Amino acid sequence: MESGFLSGQLLISMPGISDPRFERTLILVCAHDNQHAMGLALNHPVEGLTVPDLLERLEIKSTIRMPPDLVLVGGPVERERGFVLHTDDYRGEFSLEVGGGVALTATREVLETMATDPEHPRRSLLALGYAGWGAGQLEREIRENVWLTCEPDEALIFDADYGTKWARALAKLGIDPKFLSAEAGRA
Repeated sequence: MESGFLSGQLLISMPGISDPRFERTLILVCAHDNQHAMGLALNHPVEGLTVPDLLERLEIKSTIRMPPDLVLVGGPVERERGFVLHTDDYRGEFSLEVGGGVALTATREVLETMATDPEHPRRSLLALGYAGWGAGQLEREIRENVWLTCEPDEALIFDADYGTKWARALAKLGIDPKFLSAEAGRA
């Protein structure tokens, strides 16, 4: 975490979060500065929509065998816009380094590379939409215990075990989710 910013860190939603779209959500913060923050949810697949299906809808022909990975709901903002989070062994002209060996690209070029080039990213995920915060909003939410933060790892970012990612992230912090409460108290 550079200069107090959270780019490259994971956000783990706490029980009782006031926005139901973020219940039990794990988000990778892709960009964060004093003006805004942007991240992608890593554990909410779009049921029945795979990456090969989406590429076909976009008329991108695949020349390599692609796994039937599900497309994710990256967040509630600009849900029609796609983002590819990938290992940094692929770097497009407009790729943004997130940190920890991960980059973000939001161009058609990365989709075409994923579908045709044997030199595609080693691991990737495709998300529609993103989560966004204005100046100071994310920092305030963290102070209010809306989010916990933790270091990412490749499995939490890229594996397809979506149902356990939130609990596994908590476990990295030594927290058992069954002991969390949505109620806040005062000592």
